[in-house]
Amino acid sequence: MDKIVVKGGRKLKGRVRIGGAKNAVLPMMAACLLTRGESVIRNVPVLADVITMKKVLERLGARVALRGHTLRVDTSTITDHEAPYELVRTMRASVYVLGPLVASIGKAKVSLPGGCAWGPRPVDLHIRALQELGARIEIDHGYIVAGASVLKGNTVVFSLPSVGATANTMMAAARARGKTIIVNAAREPEIVALADFINRMGGKIRGAGNDTIEVEGRAELSPAEVRVIPDRIEAGTYMIAGAITAGEIELENCVPEHVEVITQKLRQSGVVVEKSRNSIYVRGKRRLESVDVVTAPYPGFPTDMQAQYMSLMTIARGTCVISETVFPDRFTHVPELRRLGANIKIDGNTAHVGYIKRLSGAPVMATDLRASAALVLAGLVAEGETHISRVYHIDRGYEAIEEKLGALGADIKRVPE
Repeated sequence: MDKIVVKGGRKLKGRVRIGGAKNAVLPMMAACLLTRGESVIRNVPVLADVITMKKVLERLGARVALRGHTLRVDTSTITDHEAPYELVRTMRASVYVLGPLVASIGKAKVSLPGGCAWGPRPVDLHIRALQELGARIEIDHGYIVAGASVLKGNTVVFSLPSVGATANTMMAAARARGKTIIVNAAREPEIVALADFINRMGGKIRGAGNDTIEVEGRAELSPAEVRVIPDRIEAGTYMIAGAITAGEIELENCVPEHVEVITQKLRQSGVVVEKSRNSIYVRGKRRLESVDVVTAPYPGFPTDMQAQYMSLMTIARGTCVISETVFPDRFTHVPELRRLGANIKIDGNTAHVGYIKRLSGAPVMATDLRASAALVLAGLVAEGETHISRVYHIDRGYEAIEEKLGALGADIKRVPE
């Protein structure tokens, strides 16, 4: 395994290009199973999770080719319906193949998923939604086994707006008989992007981006071509990189509207943020003010930015209160930030982040994807060297992060553990 070594104290300056959204491309890859033939996905980030999903599709019999940032998925040779444990255990998004497989070939066997170690994130909502559409489902020795001679449209009401369950339901409903109405649907931009891709295939989805989505099922769909939207979490991470180092950077190839709540919080803390049509300019300041945050589903403050924001707040004056309402136990990065000198106290689902003049470099361990990014950000401003181990987590969601930060002036390198 590798580790990342960061020597803090350098202001970042320059331009960074934001890649395609991980959380958009993974369901798009699964959606290719709704058709027979070759679909093309462009602006694909080269990430560990993308490679894993590629292997899942290949295991099912698809021919998948990734050249640069263009992915071609040919599903005309699908021969299997099982997504095995050895692949699914590393990535929760593998469960996205469940709905498309049941909808297109009438059966699926998908291992219960793995992924980041923090907190339980059950797939109950996925299962119940497919059952509402007429699928027969049982759990057998760690596998979700599903079957249906035909799926039928229905009204599916979620108890909470789950991105994964909304995506899986949309994909299954796209090939179901009749109309499906999804109530309390997730509103994330990645859901809108998936609906756009399915509509390009000949599907009929209306309302994506709202809390009620209507899907008119189609007997057949056709292969299509799509470009992945920019990754709003990567964009938010680099915005904080500029802010935490009192630097001056410009993000290219991003959608400012997708990070509006992050922009608001940074401005309130004293950071200069200027937006254009597809770029964002960030200029940090030496003196930052604490600003409280409550995580919430989109368009609220994203839980996937909570850890990175906490790193910024460790050097902001005052006391910041961060309430995690999406995944209440998502604080595994706190002990590692404390190793760098951070003043953080946890009370249930709330973190109280006190001001400290400077962080100090130390050996730390990444516990999940976004915690990895938070530790890198803290290392950028800490005195001395910060050694971050288990960085295979960061490769799941950030393409060449050490190269991008290095191009902005950071003293950062990847070395063997």
